[in-house]
Amino acid sequence: MAKEKLVQEITNMEDDFAQWYTDVVLKADLVDYSGVKGCMVIRPYGYAIWELMQKEMDARFKAYGHENVYMPMFIPESLLEKEKDHVEGFAPEVAWVTHGGSEPLTERLCVRPTSETLFCEHYKNIVQSWRDLPKLYNQWCSVVRWEKTTRPFLRTREFLWQEGHTIHATPEEAIEETEQQLNVYAEFCQNVLNMPVVKGKKTESDKFAGAESTYCIEALMHDGKALQAGTSHYFGDGFARAFDIKFTDKDNKLTYPFQTSWGTTTRLIGAIIMSHGDNNGLVLPPKVAPIQVIIIPIASHKEGVVEKATEIKERLEKKFRTKIDLSDKQPGWKFAEYEMKGVPLRLEIGPKDIEKNQCVLVRRDTREKYFVSLDELETKVAELLEDLAKSIYNKALENMEQHTHACTSIDEIKACIEKNGDGFIKAMWCGDEACEDKVKELTGVGSRCIPFDQEKLSDTCVCCGKKADKMLYWGVAY
Repeated sequence: MAKEKLVQEITNMEDDFAQWYTDVVLKADLVDYSGVKGCMVIRPYGYAIWELMQKEMDARFKAYGHENVYMPMFIPESLLEKEKDHVEGFAPEVAWVTHGGSEPLTERLCVRPTSETLFCEHYKNIVQSWRDLPKLYNQWCSVVRWEKTTRPFLRTREFLWQEGHTIHATPEEAIEETEQQLNVYAEFCQNVLNMPVVKGKKTESDKFAGAESTYCIEALMHDGKALQAGTSHYFGDGFARAFDIKFTDKDNKLTYPFQTSWGTTTRLIGAIIMSHGDNNGLVLPPKVAPIQVIIIPIASHKEGVVEKATEIKERLEKKFRTKIDLSDKQPGWKFAEYEMKGVPLRLEIGPKDIEKNQCVLVRRDTREKYFVSLDELETKVAELLEDLAKSIYNKALENMEQHTHACTSIDEIKACIEKNGDGFIKAMWCGDEACEDKVKELTGVGSRCIPFDQEKLSDTCVCCGKKADKMLYWGVAY
């Protein structure tokens, strides 16, 4: 039996996924449009989700010894140009400041698209000896990239992110850091956002500008499109050489250090929406839900109902993020409102429940109802939140598995897309960039990553037929 749709204003995702997404971000009070084209207002509910994500990630970074710092938002043009590949990679997206007040600047200032150059300038001032290493830094800030096409959270001209920057005495330490942080991101996505990801390495043509290698996590959204959920970059000593950063090693020799950077952004909120949402709105992972339990009194005008609901709130808020809605709106309206906002659990309490020393708990993902003794309430809430988290992860994993297909030829890829729509395509690749480009040209799917978990689907490249020993994930990306 189909579930009753409580929120009629949302476009069905099956009819128009892009419009469904826009409806959800606006009507769940996550964002508003701004007078600045391509920028968004992150409303309190949306920002509360980001704050919880920050808290979870920040704790993980600090557990590995990282410290938070803050760099300027402006980068002098001469500083940006010190690393040639880096500046060329970002040139099309850079916003420039040319005037200070009414006076033209003697040198243009770039509004940071990323902060590698600023960190390099700082490292040069503070790193002299091997005893100064490693430096394990992270920055929470906003960056600006002048995107042509924008969508809330997924791609905006200004967005929030964290960018980790570290510097090490040896390449082994730096590579270990790069891989470690990728694993941190993967664990965060899976255990906090309840979103499965594929871990892998970007191809040479798709790596970060100025990096020796880029690692990534790729997620698959409900509509079959891929979303890059986080990246971690190993720079070798390229930036150090460009900025003349040297240190005296343990053998008293002057040498160059090795660097990394890694980042995730507010696009992860878009990933949550598109991984778990349904036609009634958001479905939030419990660990980043601003409200984990919403209490709705039933027949609140009757004696003792509001008092009992308030008593329950005071109990639950010691362990869970809990809110009570005492407004004069009808219960059905409240149910729809908090379903739209993705609140994991709804608690209903009315006169008959009070008589029986019970309440009703309703899960957001399945809308199943549970009649729960008030004596066991905290235990049952914890159990349901944990089970909901596992269930939405498994549902997203099933979606990924159902939309991942192995192909051994261009014709197979075309047939697979025609039959199944978007999704991940697994196919062998010879390593030639020309083949990588041709697959995209002929099929519309681009390379996403070389997964760490390799499979040998055949001996030959999906494009040219030559010997191939790498399996790639391909897909259409946001």
